[in-house]
Amino acid sequence: MEPRNPWQALTRPRFPLGVWPWRAAGYLATGAVVGAAVCLVLLVLGVFSLFLVGLPLLLLAGPAVGGIERWRLRLADRDPAPDPHRVPTAPGLGAWLRLRAGEQATWRELAYALLLATVLWPLDLLVLAVGVGLPVALLAAPVRYAVDGAETKVVKAYLVTSYPEAFAAALLGAVLLVALAYPLAAVAGARAALARALLSPRETGREDGIGEVIASRARLVDAFEAERRRIERDLHDGAQQRLVALTMTLGLARLDAPPGPLAEQLAKAHAEAGQVLTELRELIHGIHPQVLADYGLGAALADAADRSAVPVDTDIELPRLPASVESAGYFAGCEALANIGKHSGATRAAITARHADGVLRLDVEDDGRGAADPARGSGLTGLADRIAVLDGTLTIMSPPGGPTLLRVEIPCRPLPASSASSSPRTASSSGRDS
Repeated sequence: MEPRNPWQALTRPRFPLGVWPWRAAGYLATGAVVGAAVCLVLLVLGVFSLFLVGLPLLLLAGPAVGGIERWRLRLADRDPAPDPHRVPTAPGLGAWLRLRAGEQATWRELAYALLLATVLWPLDLLVLAVGVGLPVALLAAPVRYAVDGAETKVVKAYLVTSYPEAFAAALLGAVLLVALAYPLAAVAGARAALARALLSPRETGREDGIGEVIASRARLVDAFEAERRRIERDLHDGAQQRLVALTMTLGLARLDAPPGPLAEQLAKAHAEAGQVLTELRELIHGIHPQVLADYGLGAALADAADRSAVPVDTDIELPRLPASVESAGYFAGCEALANIGKHSGATRAAITARHADGVLRLDVEDDGRGAADPARGSGLTGLADRIAVLDGTLTIMSPPGGPTLLRVEIPCRPLPASSASSSPRTASSSGRDS
C-alpha cells in the first residue's frame, strides 16, 4: 500500500529515493514562510487590538490560518483534513460571526495560529537549515571553490583549499543529505500530526456527520409536512369539489328520472358518491386537518377530543408553534385517543398541553386497564421516531390495571405573533358525555 504520510514512508527501503523527503522539506519550508507571515499579521492585529479595532480580525485570523494549514497539510499527509466548522443556518455575516465565535474549532485554530507564529515556524526553519541547508552547502563546495579561486569557506567553518577537499566536502554533503532525510521526514510527520490534531481532529468528521444526519432528518420532516399540506389542499380544492358537484348532479338526475330501474340505479350511485365524499373528507382531515393549519395545535387537539369515542377532558394552553412540532403533537394525541378507544377499556380520558421553558409538554391519560405495549402495532413506534427527529421524546407509563399516561416532550420556541396564522388559542373545556 502506498504511504499516506512521512511516518509510513520512513519504513520503506527506497525512502531516500522517493518523493517523501521532498514533500517533507516542502512542508517545512512553506511552514516557515506562512509562520513568518502569520507572526507579522498577528503583531499588527495585536497593536490594533489595544484600541479594540483589531479584536474581531484577531478572532477571524484563526479560521483563516486553519484553512491555509489544512490545505498545506496535503504536502505531508495524503488523507484529507475535513473542515471542522459548521455551516450557518442563516445567511449574513452576523450569523457567520456568531457561529464561529461559539465553536471550539475557532479557538483551537487561534491557539494554533499563536503557536505557529511564536514556536513552530522558527523550529521549521531550524530543521530545514540543518536537514537541507547544511548538506546543500557542502554539495556546493566544488562550485564555490571554482568561483572563489584559491580558497573558500564552507558553512563558515570548513576551509577548502583544493579540489580534493572540495569534492570530499561534496561527498559528505551527499551522505548527510540522505542521512538527514529521515529525521527531517520524522519532524515533518510530527508537525503534520500536531496540525491535524488541532485543526481537524478525527472525531470531528463523525460528529459533523451525525449533526448533518440530524439536520437532514429535520429537513425531511419539514419537507414531509409541506407535502402533506399540499396534498390536503389539492384534495380539498380539487377532488372533493368535483365529488360534491357529481353528488349534486346525481341527486338532480335522480329527482328528474321516472320511477323504475333507472331511478333505482341513480339513487344507488348517489348514495355511493355521498359515501365516497364522506370518506374523502375523513382522509383529508387525517392528512392535515384544516383547523391545525388555521388555528394551531390547541384548537386541533380540542377538536380531536370532541370527536373521540371516549369522553375527554381538555386543559390546553398553547401558543402557535412550528408546523412540524404542531403536526407531531397533533398526530401523537390523535393516535393516543384512538388507542384509548380501541384497546384501553377506559371510561374517561384527559389531555393536558402546555408550552413552558422552551418545551412543548403533551399528556394524554386514561383510566383504562393499562399494560399498553407500543410494540404491538399501536402506531406509536413510528410517532416516537418522528418526535425523536425533532429532538423530542415520547414516554408511555402504563402499569397493569392502569392508569395509562402518554407524554410527549418536544423542545421548541413559539412563533412570534406576526408569523402565526392566527392568535394563540386557549382551549379549556370538559369533554362530552357518552
